[in-house]
Amino acid sequence: MFENENATDSWRIILNRTGPDTPLTQIVDEGDQAMKATLACVLLLLPLHAFPQEPQKPTEEKPATESKSSSETGKQVNPVKPTPSSIASGKKSYTYDCAMCHGKEGAGDGDLAGDMHLKLRDYRDPAALKDLTDGEIYSIIANGKGKMTGEESRMKPAQIWDMVNYLRSLAKK
Repeated sequence: MFENENATDSWRIILNRTGPDTPLTQIVDEGDQAMKATLACVLLLLPLHAFPQEPQKPTEEKPATESKSSSETGKQVNPVKPTPSSIASGKKSYTYDCAMCHGKEGAGDGDLAGDMHLKLRDYRDPAALKDLTDGEIYSIIANGKGKMTGEESRMKPAQIWDMVNYLRSLAKK
């Protein structure tokens, strides 16, 4: 009747355990109950894995520069000329990394800034950046300021200088 001896043995075990007159649906129901019990255990243990044991520490606000002194970075001269290519590259990086807070056009009206109740500069206003050197702007972008994270670990220096050029161009539009 069975070509495979393992299949024959499996049926013999099932029939010996339940008896030849036990309906097959009862055997299936026992399997369903075991599966339901396993699923219930998994669902009960899942929340323990989903939540960390220690609460997250609130992020600390940081000063404008952490890794270099402000006098050192403020004196840096922008080595990248504000060419159309540099400004376009800076705009691309700004759109990906900054617009969510500083706004699409640099008005300081990004969605995340509103959600976090932040008052940010309007970079379209020439007075917004006039007291900052290119080196100081670079330092803020690279190292972060307040709740803003720095981009130094994710961007090359030339990309940050391109973003400085882009920010300066916003006031000229």
